[in-house]
Amino acid sequence: MLEPLYLQLQQHDALSDDERAMLADVIVREKDFEVGQDLVVAGSRPAYSTVLVEGLAARYKVLQNGGRQFTAFQVPGDFVDLHAFLLKTMDHGIVALSPCRVMLADHAKLRAVTEQAPHLTRLLWLDTLVDGAIHREWIVAMGRRSSASHLAHLICELYVRLQVVKQTEGMSFRFPLSQAEMADVMGLSVVHMNRVIAELRKTEAISWVNHTISILDWDRLAAIAEFDPTYLSMTTEPR
Repeated sequence: MLEPLYLQLQQHDALSDDERAMLADVIVREKDFEVGQDLVVAGSRPAYSTVLVEGLAARYKVLQNGGRQFTAFQVPGDFVDLHAFLLKTMDHGIVALSPCRVMLADHAKLRAVTEQAPHLTRLLWLDTLVDGAIHREWIVAMGRRSSASHLAHLICELYVRLQVVKQTEGMSFRFPLSQAEMADVMGLSVVHMNRVIAELRKTEAISWVNHTISILDWDRLAAIAEFDPTYLSMTTEPR
């Protein structure tokens, strides 16, 4: 069940059999979540960190007026709250956007990993650094990109990340969000979100039918998005 995590980590550097076994040993149980349930609750102090192995989830913050803003997508293979191991208290929530299955990693066992396996520790550290890089890209997109460019960038990012963990079919992937949820992602009204999706469809770079997005012209989509995958650190090299 941890194969998505292994795939993601070895995208950055080779993962030994001993390191795979050590990761498997930190897992103490698995848990399933329905759409809309929180994998991690804001304000909680979890004793475990959560590995998403099936489904799509998102980080989010809620404003005092009840408004919700998504700040990142989480795909299979993501250690969605590894930073809780050190930060202790979660300052945001993580919600299931589709049915999700997770594996829970005991913090005491993670501490032993950091003391006994320096290379694996660096790979897990890199995982949190990539999380930060994704947040920076989302901030830039929300602040400076046009809405169509922002949406194109999200699609490019998701496709690349899902491809690593073998969750794509050709140039297509499943995307379970409603237009209202996408409005929460992009900080738009639902009406404006509908217009942005229609605008991107007109470029003929993508097809978006029901819950499947197909990339029809990668070069055109990447140009609209100004997409550069460097921030995802997807080159395999010694770490």
